[in-house]
Amino acid sequence: MVRTPLTPEERLRGERLGRLLREMRGPRSMSDVAACAGISAETLRKIETGRAPTPAFFTVAALAGALGLSMDELLLRCAPEPDTVPLAG
Repeated sequence: MVRTPLTPEERLRGERLGRLLREMRGPRSMSDVAACAGISAETLRKIETGRAPTPAFFTVAALAGALGLSMDELLLRCAPEPDTVPLAG
């Protein structure tokens, strides 16, 4: 199965998610947070570095829970900056 290439917006959203997860993880180890979320440290590493910019919803929800973030807060903090939203046209 061939995967559809990601759009620039999807890549940016993945980068924002990765930055937020790294920031919220703080001094905790990647292994600790991954274990709390029930995922592998390698999966967390890929998400944080943008190599997996579109993780599954349940993976994101588990990470949010492990980091004490609500899904609402995560969504708000990963939303694009106003000047990066593409204009409809």
